[in-house]
Amino acid sequence: MDRGARISLKRWQQAAVAVGSAVGALLNPRRADLIASLGETTGKPAFEKILERMKRSPEGREVLADRPRVLYENVAHAWDLPPNTFGAAYANFMGKRNFSPDDRPPVRFMETEELAYVATRAREVHDFWHVLFKLHTNLIGETALKVVEFEQMYVPMCALSVIGGSMRFSEKQRHLFFSHYLSWALRAGIHCTDLMCIYYEKHFHEDLEGVRRKWGIIPAPDPIP
Repeated sequence: MDRGARISLKRWQQAAVAVGSAVGALLNPRRADLIASLGETTGKPAFEKILERMKRSPEGREVLADRPRVLYENVAHAWDLPPNTFGAAYANFMGKRNFSPDDRPPVRFMETEELAYVATRAREVHDFWHVLFKLHTNLIGETALKVVEFEQMYVPMCALSVIGGSMRFSEKQRHLFFSHYLSWALRAGIHCTDLMCIYYEKHFHEDLEGVRRKWGIIPAPDPIP
């Protein structure tokens, strides 16, 4: 991690940044930097527990030792993999949306290198989870994934994002989310393996449906016509 990118804050400063980020994110949900700052300033206890879980997992320890980054130069080979593979599905997901893995805002408010990396990893594997759970990047899809993420990580920002997302639903979206997606997301988040303890890049070449079965992934239900 780039040590120069991190900012050390006192508790009252963290609280001020958290409140400011929360208000700004509610006013402008497209501000990824504010959402990221909110997640960091409120999520330290959760990230500490994730770090401990990763240290207890053989694959999690491997991730911590290697500290892989989901940057284009590191994952570009996914675009050349067979179409049935997890890596190809990820490449297709990113390509269709014109997303770049390099666009994630940096982690700035974690006190240690280890915690900064864990927070960075959680941020960078988000798109892998979209692919695995077969979720769109629209408001309903992002909100449903935040439910899964909260079940997995207990980061307060995830719960706040669910509340904020549901406040922006239209009446039709609200009905669809609460009748069709919420119960699935709660079940899916509990049923799957610890998502932070997976070295995703080493499974790119594997069959997508195979890794879903191996990790206990329940894909999202198809949208109701």
